[in-house]
Amino acid sequence: MRLLIVEDDARIRSFLVRGLSEEGFAVDTAADGEDGAWKASDPVYDLIILDVMLPRKDGWEILRTLQARAERPPVLVLTAKDDVADRVRGLDAGADDYLVKPFSFDELLARLRALLRRPRQNVDWVLRIGPLHIDRATRRVRWDGRKVELSAREFLILEYLAQNPGHVVTRTRVYEHVWNEQMEPMSNTIDVHVKEIRRKLAAAGGTKVIATVRGAGYRLEPEPR
Repeated sequence: MRLLIVEDDARIRSFLVRGLSEEGFAVDTAADGEDGAWKASDPVYDLIILDVMLPRKDGWEILRTLQARAERPPVLVLTAKDDVADRVRGLDAGADDYLVKPFSFDELLARLRALLRRPRQNVDWVLRIGPLHIDRATRRVRWDGRKVELSAREFLILEYLAQNPGHVVTRTRVYEHVWNEQMEPMSNTIDVHVKEIRRKLAAAGGTKVIATVRGAGYRLEPEPR
């Protein structure tokens, strides 16, 4: 799952990126309201963490823009103001939940998971491709009913490939999606992880699920039932 953090405090931003990445989320960030509004318009995000006190454009305006969309991700608002009027304003503007700074990471994580469990229209929380079932909310993977235990990084890679079934996904795109940084030219990190995913799928009966396209990347090709 991919999250967007719109927060101008570099310390808080770094803290959230590190913690959420360790929990298995792919995370993008924006340090001001204009960049945040531009990134939030991309439908790729499953959830947005939004500070309301931002330079260049405040979070209230971003919320109003998101609220006007027919389909939008849930929004968790962060603020330094523990005031009932501000909480009401945030919820009325379209926020799905509200968290006052300073906050504990465990509480933030619990609120994120609660928001991600809520049903949303037109969102494929369970990806079904032949015998392969990927539950994005619980991060459970099954092949023909058999459980496949993946690490957080392995899950993100398989999830990304499953969102693009039958299409070639380059190593660079996979790396940027999962690690949120540019890949070193000679890195074999992706290959190592894909090899392990293949091994675990094969143990559950799924062979030849991920094809290597020489010189290009990978393509998800589940076996038919």
